[in-house]
Amino acid sequence: MKLYSILFFLSFFTGAAFAQQSNINNFLVKESLLKNSKLAIIAADSVGNPLEKINGQYTFSVSGFSQPLKFNDGVAILPMQVERSAFVYIKHLNNQGTHSKLVYVHKKEGTLTPYLISTLWLVLFPIIVIVIAFMFRKLLILAIIVLLVYAYFNHSSGLNLPTFFETIFDSLKQIF
Repeated sequence: MKLYSILFFLSFFTGAAFAQQSNINNFLVKESLLKNSKLAIIAADSVGNPLEKINGQYTFSVSGFSQPLKFNDGVAILPMQVERSAFVYIKHLNNQGTHSKLVYVHKKEGTLTPYLISTLWLVLFPIIVIVIAFMFRKLLILAIIVLLVYAYFNHSSGLNLPTFFETIFDSLKQIF
């Protein structure tokens, strides 16, 4: 009997030592299948194929708020409803680093359409406007108006200045 209990505990601890923790290194953002104005986070591999083996609770930062999300077969539903079109910055930190995405969620007639925003375009647009303004001095006032409208649109849609810079720094960390 003593031998059986030793073998049981030995196999239990050995199995726990070799258990593999699945990490989420990439994810997709889609509308929830229930069409209830909620977003779904889908765990994916590097190519974008869904990973159905992801189960359990993972912590994500959604627009600056920490959210524990429960994944079932690779899918988790954000508990917050999207009231209007807005920017949503989703970030996940694990052992392999920080994985983040900036998504513009367009809400029209009860349906959500998420658009992935590249950080490159987020930075290039103001730089291009400033370069054009310096090249053609007559367009300086128009460039200032365009940049103010750009800043107002970003701020009114939920992309404030700290989130803007956090997005840029996270994308630079991923490059290097």
